[in-house]
Amino acid sequence: MSKPKVVVTRRWPAEVEAQLKSLYDVQLNESDIPMSADQLKLALQTADALLPTVSDAITADILNVEGKRAKIIANFGVGYNNIDINAAREQGLVVTNTPHVLTDCTADIAMLLLLMSARRASEGDRLVRNRQWTGWSPTHMLGQKVTGKTLGLIGFGRIAQAMAKKAHQGFGMKILFYVPSASPQHIIDYLQATRCETVEELLTEADFVSIHCPGGAATRHLINEQRLKLMRPSAHLINTARGDVVDSKALIKALQERWIAGAGLDVFEGEPNIDPGFLELDNVALLPHLGSATRETRIAMGERVLHNIAAFFAGSEPGDRVV
Repeated sequence: MSKPKVVVTRRWPAEVEAQLKSLYDVQLNESDIPMSADQLKLALQTADALLPTVSDAITADILNVEGKRAKIIANFGVGYNNIDINAAREQGLVVTNTPHVLTDCTADIAMLLLLMSARRASEGDRLVRNRQWTGWSPTHMLGQKVTGKTLGLIGFGRIAQAMAKKAHQGFGMKILFYVPSASPQHIIDYLQATRCETVEELLTEADFVSIHCPGGAATRHLINEQRLKLMRPSAHLINTARGDVVDSKALIKALQERWIAGAGLDVFEGEPNIDPGFLELDNVALLPHLGSATRETRIAMGERVLHNIAAFFAGSEPGDRVV
């Protein structure tokens, strides 16, 4: 019996690629150059499964290609707003993601960005590298204390809860959160967290605001100019969720005009094409989407994909099915 054919759109950890080679007729992307729309269409026409990443835009045009052979799109990532879910559903395609395995590492990056922004770490690093540091002085590069401050979380899923635990237990931070739906009371009690009724309430009370909500049309530009103006002049905005949750132009203006003290960003609108306005600012820490970028996590993500497609090809329900 022939092995199912699968197409992998980017390079994956070697350990996972080795498993794919042993189990499937696999087409790997040795160059790691993102596939074009035409290449993605051809993959859907010639393979039994397409294994994209969150950086691959799987549009309705791609999904509606004639003569599809693929029946499952197994996304490498917890987010799946890179896929036109409505089009996938209309085409009868199964879509899976890789939840649960990147929680702690993404929360670690959120805390890293919080600390970098509060203590002006990116600015200090540039100063040293550019040989502009002239020595210690009592008033040089004063940042803000983190311990004991108030952290506001927009979204209260696993990553937000993991960040809250690190912030509360490690730094004695007070935890506020906003989420439209109900949250488990035992978790709220454990973290000694307080639920805000609105995003606006959270923005006015938090020293640090960290975004942990899904991307998509419902949350696009959730953080806009009007809401940025509600934040304290000493506050910092952290985003490790999705770039389009924040209006980039509004945030750049807020940082330029010092409506807020700083920001830490791991995700961007239209990434990897970043608004050049960010590059001219000293009061923003910028990372290249490193949230899940540990060897342990990326291997676990790949293995999650393997479990999903194995179940599908065996005629069972994939554990991480989203469509």
